[in-house]
Amino acid sequence: MGFTTRELQDKILKLKKEKDAVILAHSYQSPEILEIADKTGDSFQLSLAAKDIPQQTVILCGVHFMAETVKILSPEKQVLLAHPGAGCAMARQVGPEYVTDFKKSHPGYAAVCYINTTAALKTVCDVCVTSSSAAQIVQKMEQKDILFLPDCNLGAFVAAAVPDKNITLFDGGCPIHASVTKEEAEAAKAAHPEAKLLVHPECLPEVSAMADYLGSTAGIMQYARQSEASSFIIGTEMSIAAALSYEMPEKHFYLLSPKLICPDMRLTNLLDVCRALEGTGGERIELDADTIRQARRCIDEMIRLGA
Repeated sequence: MGFTTRELQDKILKLKKEKDAVILAHSYQSPEILEIADKTGDSFQLSLAAKDIPQQTVILCGVHFMAETVKILSPEKQVLLAHPGAGCAMARQVGPEYVTDFKKSHPGYAAVCYINTTAALKTVCDVCVTSSSAAQIVQKMEQKDILFLPDCNLGAFVAAAVPDKNITLFDGGCPIHASVTKEEAEAAKAAHPEAKLLVHPECLPEVSAMADYLGSTAGIMQYARQSEASSFIIGTEMSIAAALSYEMPEKHFYLLSPKLICPDMRLTNLLDVCRALEGTGGERIELDADTIRQARRCIDEMIRLGA
């Protein structure tokens, strides 16, 4: 006998209480998962939230690097990724060897990695950044010569904002955001001329240049909430347009492109969460002490410089 969505949600809520567990869900997750989560937000917000909760078991609904970041900041806790196959195409694009080799051939360079990277990569970088803090952190760094990776579009945004730094970009990025074309942005603006265009900096520079607001997922959501405008074109994962529509039905939200859907984020469903709580599913995140210590240094530097 199967479950309805509501029955499965109720079972998860009961299990969560019995197991003294907490559920963290990235903002890109489906509405039925966001409804049963204790905390929602971007990857860094979730990892910070995990530090302050009393529960010792964390179920992460998102992708692998996010669960790793939770474990780095809360090594004493049991961290389970709800769907073991939920990875990140961008996080897989570059390994620590690239940074090690680059630094050997470019003495004096500091390596800045997006938080959307593996724990292994963070161990060899000097600081990591979020999309909302990247420009501010790079500006505050002592080093003038910067290797920024992996997202070249976010890196180009940072380079434009901090022109006094010499920034070398890795040729990587989010294939979902980067798939949106200038022509699609022009068509969306033509179809909704009254709407504000809100774009994530992982999009191509020619798309970002057309934005009324350019910033992180959290920033996009906050802009939409505070703006007096009544309609918006959302240039990030499609779940955000849906979530904002539910939250503010008096406003209108249009998706910049139907291509803005992350297949890895969509892997996780309620049954995955249920099985992780039951102990029959999910992936337990294990990191050795050296990896945690070295990757934590990278994150601590981000916090010091003002994440």
